Amino acid sequence: MKLHELKPAEGSAKAAWRKGRGAGSGNGKTAGKGHKGQNARSGGGVRPGFEGGQLPLYRKLPKRGFNNARFAKLYTIVNVDALNVFEDGAVVDLEALLAKKIVRKANDGLKVLGNGELTKKLIVKASVFSATAKEKIEAVGGKTEEV
Repeated sequence: MKLHELKPAEGSAKAAWRKGRGAGSGNGKTAGKGHKGQNARSGGGVRPGFEGGQLPLYRKLPKRGFNNARFAKLYTIVNVDALNVFEDGAVVDLEALLAKKIVRKANDGLKVLGNGELTKKLIVKASVFSATAKEKIEAVGGKTEEV
């Protein structure tokens, strides 16, 4: 079979209904859009939820529930395998990670996660440690300090 021999399965493809191609086509003149009005125009129609200028339902209903987005702490996250770039005995904190360009931004603090393996003995200072990260840092003889 060649590319030019490909065709859809029998009965699966339906011919497009060509609108506005004369009275004989069965869909001429207004092309199924009725007479005049907003929906008959070229850019016709309204956006979803628009109620003709009446105050829409989604604006009438009250906002419900609590959203923590304004109050949640956004931590800069780093995994323990990224800390292998430092020398043995180095002090690793947010400033050191920014200097080495391991992280881009200092948000509300540093969170260290336990993905990967750590081979260096480091003193890590962060706001939060995951249990596995703390375990892996202390397993190779390093120290964890919560700032």
